[in-house]
Amino acid sequence: MEETERNVKKDVTHNLVWHTMEISRKMREDHMKQKAFTIWMSGLSGAGKSTIANALEKRLYAMGKKTMLLDGDNVRMGLNSNLGFSDEDRVENIRRIAEVAKLMNDAGLIVITAFISPYRHDRENAKQIIGDEFREVYVSTSIEECEKRDVKGLYKAAREGKIAQFTGITSPYEVPEHADVVIDTAEMDVETCVNHILEQLKELLQESK
Repeated sequence: MEETERNVKKDVTHNLVWHTMEISRKMREDHMKQKAFTIWMSGLSGAGKSTIANALEKRLYAMGKKTMLLDGDNVRMGLNSNLGFSDEDRVENIRRIAEVAKLMNDAGLIVITAFISPYRHDRENAKQIIGDEFREVYVSTSIEECEKRDVKGLYKAAREGKIAQFTGITSPYEVPEHADVVIDTAEMDVETCVNHILEQLKELLQESK
């Protein structure tokens, strides 16, 4: 980053003042009769993150929970459309998502995210931003299984050198060391995955006011 850009950002930050609002997060949670938290789903492309996240949101919706699903491709087509796949852009992609998830949690919503988020330090940063209400779900489906599916043809393109910095092929995926929930869509069907996630997170879901 250029020195001038650093100074501009520093000046902008120094001119900001945090405003405390009269309607608090707890008041919003009480109003919605639920505990707000973020379910952060991570795993390789094709692992089943989006499918599981969508099924999970449908189940939570049926339970009367107020939710929002943030999907990797969808966010990159909008909020993060100016970001590529360099290391720096990947870091910023995850940072922005975490900030959005935190804002939605502050609004009282249960947030589900479905992003590859390949680096441990980025997921840890997301956890720091979101706070104690961060729950990591690792979709541990193997790269061999993901390549068999290859719905988007991305692995094939990466193997042919047509996609640079593709996670699992030319860019690493760092397996979570302390995920709150681990699921493998090669061994578990969608319903079983959703049931397992809900069982592991039942204490948070039961914290209705």
